[in-house]
Amino acid sequence: MSELFDAVDALVASRSPLPPPAERKRLRAAHGLTIDEVAGALKVRRATVSGWEAGKTEPRPPEREAYARLLDKLAELYPAPDSAAVPVQNAAVPATFAGTPAPAEAHSLSTGPASEAAVMTASENTQTNPAPTPAPAAAPRPARTTRPASSTSRRPGAKKAAPAGTPAGGVDPRFENGPLAVVDVEDGKVVAYGVGGLVLDVPAKSLPSLVDWTLQHAKLGQPKLSGPGRPADPLLVLTETACERYGLPVSLSEEEKDAGRIPEGHKVVKQLVRAEWKLTKRGFGPWARIYRPAKGSDRQCVQLCIPSWNALDPRFWGDAAQLAPAELARVLGVYASRVMTPRGSTAVTSLELMTALHPPTHAVRDEETGVLRQAETKTPGSLGADPVDCAPCEAPDGHPVLNALDLPRFHVRGPAEKLFEEAYDWARPMTDAECTLRYLVGLDVNMAFGAGANGLNVGLGEPTHVKNPVFDPKLPGSWLVDLSHVDLSKVKVGKEWVELDGSLLPSPFTPKGDRPTGPAWYATPTVAYAQELGYDVTPTEAWVRYENGRYLDGWYSRLRDAYLATMADLGVDADLSPADFLAAMDGYKERDPELTIAVTAIKATVKGGIGKLRERPRGEGWRPGERWRALERPTWRPDIRAAVISRTRINLHRKIVKHASFTGQYPIAILSDCVVYAANGPSPLDFLPYREGKPLPGGFKLGINPGLVKHEGTQSVLWGEEVRERFNAPELNLARSIKDGTVTDVDNGE
Repeated sequence: MSELFDAVDALVASRSPLPPPAERKRLRAAHGLTIDEVAGALKVRRATVSGWEAGKTEPRPPEREAYARLLDKLAELYPAPDSAAVPVQNAAVPATFAGTPAPAEAHSLSTGPASEAAVMTASENTQTNPAPTPAPAAAPRPARTTRPASSTSRRPGAKKAAPAGTPAGGVDPRFENGPLAVVDVEDGKVVAYGVGGLVLDVPAKSLPSLVDWTLQHAKLGQPKLSGPGRPADPLLVLTETACERYGLPVSLSEEEKDAGRIPEGHKVVKQLVRAEWKLTKRGFGPWARIYRPAKGSDRQCVQLCIPSWNALDPRFWGDAAQLAPAELARVLGVYASRVMTPRGSTAVTSLELMTALHPPTHAVRDEETGVLRQAETKTPGSLGADPVDCAPCEAPDGHPVLNALDLPRFHVRGPAEKLFEEAYDWARPMTDAECTLRYLVGLDVNMAFGAGANGLNVGLGEPTHVKNPVFDPKLPGSWLVDLSHVDLSKVKVGKEWVELDGSLLPSPFTPKGDRPTGPAWYATPTVAYAQELGYDVTPTEAWVRYENGRYLDGWYSRLRDAYLATMADLGVDADLSPADFLAAMDGYKERDPELTIAVTAIKATVKGGIGKLRERPRGEGWRPGERWRALERPTWRPDIRAAVISRTRINLHRKIVKHASFTGQYPIAILSDCVVYAANGPSPLDFLPYREGKPLPGGFKLGINPGLVKHEGTQSVLWGEEVRERFNAPELNLARSIKDGTVTDVDNGE
């Protein structure tokens, strides 16, 4: 009888009731469990648990009983937010639950050969529209159906994320399935997850046929962002199983990582060549571009993203590479719809966004023939199609423009020879009065470099050398001028002169906060700020750009809007009161981890783009004095980078001076866009001079908009003194570790 009882128990366990996939994920997240922790406890792979939560697959015995037990216990701890009971999902589900349509529910339309048919499937929770009457064979269209988007636990008041399926610039019938798809293999079948829960069955048996299918049937892509521009190419993201299916390695070897690509002799590359597809000069790497030369306006190009090859760098994309396909499609879809379809790293995409908003060339109609042709002049407001050399003072070490200077070997250029516009890395010892306070409070400027770029006039063309120029604050350029006479103990704040303790302030003219000792090169915003503080400036030399404009305004606006919209989805609105803003920011990352990834990527797009304006050699056998690949880009512009960093640093210093003149409080440390103050309380509201909810004009203001500040972190004054004493470093930059209090070694500034 015991054997019979065991058999009965096993039969019951095989049908253990489970909540719907979205509720499984909610319960795990509510208890703070990671997918890895659940997978480890149940002794299954991470991807298996992701599949259960995404509704792609269902657990089987013996794991099913254990998984059901876990979810039951979590449901007791974290009841469903509404009063209605959460329906359970038993094992007798239709085949469509795992993404594979039951024979009677699949809707297939022939588009020529059977191998090129595109089939779209619906999940069990979506009401499927009646199958449309097949169109004529010459112009068939697949039925469009979607799966429900997975939900997560949200803070009360948080807004639901806006659908990511709308391409940037509006709906376009050519791209009705969105900008991208994540290609995966499930139960032996290839499927593509699009934005908004869309799922496509993929008939392609090889990578060349996958590219053909994408261009002919997938209806993926994005409309152009500006009049003279071009639409974005479709993006396919290949999971590990998709890589295996199409003959690609799941991961790169060390040699391939160093090269950034697989060898040209790889069988998949040979398949593409035989099918007359081409690769860019970068070859087949984590972000491969596969194309055929355009014929007129007919562009044939597909972008591939391979997360397992580190295409989605975790520094900028968090754990996006470990997400289930549907979740990854959602994250990338939000980014694509609000920023643009990724074209590489966040830094690469940032430059592509600049170019897409200001295309270098445009079409004109020939007056004689009436045929459209490419204009001979560059598009107004753009950087043009050809790179320009920077001024010698703007050139990084090793740049070929320095060859003409005939500098001695191993010569180190100083401030009078080289432009040093960098972000702040400054700290000072605390005063006796500050040591009597209890807390160190960090403020962080939202999208500081984006705010620094907003409205900034930058050069669009080549620099012109000028001797003994009269400084013009509206003229972009680099100026050789002595600012050592600027005394921070007496400066103008607005129209009034104020007296400050200059020893407690960093100099606005150097990244380390040291007072200049003689002539040095500065970007226009830095020299203009010296004038603003009430001091005369007399440059002796300059490299200026008479062709100029607000090139970054559109770039900033799009990234700002993307950031604000995504933060609003996370419950952080732009119109919150200071106290409500601090409360909304508390724990916002846990409300929707997927959208949090998108926020991180958007912010990385801002910083990465500015940094890449002065990209250095990356191997390539480069030697000092030779050109490197990045110099051939019109967007290699160290002068623009310097101007943005200069303005960002000056914006922060202006707030610091305003705050000091009104409150008598001075910063303890500054790192880039983070500034630390000593205070009696742990909150920014304990020292920021708000009156009736209104901030000090021109000072620090709490809020989510770029240029406003948020709470970065709070530590005790005792913590600050202890770590400085431990490392015997009285000027250790506490801004670097104010967020979590972790200090592992003496700060070397790297």
